[in-house]
Amino acid sequence: MIDDAGVLWLVVLAGGVGTYALRASFVVVVGRVDEIPPRIERALEFVPAAVLAALVVPAVVAVDASGGALVLPTVAYSPKLPAAAIAALVAWKTENVLATIAAGMVALWTLQAI
Repeated sequence: MIDDAGVLWLVVLAGGVGTYALRASFVVVVGRVDEIPPRIERALEFVPAAVLAALVVPAVVAVDASGGALVLPTVAYSPKLPAAAIAALVAWKTENVLATIAAGMVALWTLQAI
């Protein structure tokens, strides 16, 4: 019999092995292909923006546990939403990841200090 802690460790181990296998398979596949198809290369250009959005959006909005609806915090409650909007505007205008992160952080720190 495996107790709850054992099941938890098995899930963590399976997740780690699965993540490693996915990353290793990409390295192996790209290593065997002489040239990456242009469509794949074009799709890979969007990975940094997608990862950044996946990291930022859950920190800005919250999901209501009872109904599953998105909950946007008010400015008085959390300065994250206007800071994210400023960062999004900078991203749209500059298309520069570092400028976006810098603008978002400066906006967040400024709004928190007010």
